[in-house]
Amino acid sequence: QVQLVESGGGLVQAGGSLRLSCAASGVIFSSYGMGWFRQAPGKEREFVAAISWSGGRTYYADSVKGRFTISRDNAKNTVFLQMNSLKPTDTAVYYCAASRTVGGTLLDKNYDYWGQGTQVTVSS
Repeated sequence: QVQLVESGGGLVQAGGSLRLSCAASGVIFSSYGMGWFRQAPGKEREFVAAISWSGGRTYYADSVKGRFTISRDNAKNTVFLQMNSLKPTDTAVYYCAASRTVGGTLLDKNYDYWGQGTQVTVSS
């Protein structure tokens, strides 16, 4: 049974930082590309960042480029999202996802497994 469990969300002031984690079980973690998506109230889910199986390739949405960093630790079956210089517009539920597209993918339809999400709220 595949499980992706996010943690690290919370309430932070604008300009602050948070580090999200996503622990995977039930999969050969290093065989999957991983991604982060987010969904704000009343909006569609959107791509945030993705990383290849080895961590050698990363991809970012323009809205977070230069502020967010995705990384992974295959020994710990965990993917991270370091979020700096947070803005109120970053407020959303953040989801991690696993894809058999090992090189990394921006398309949510290419992801096979999803976590339950963690709330990130940025106050102004």
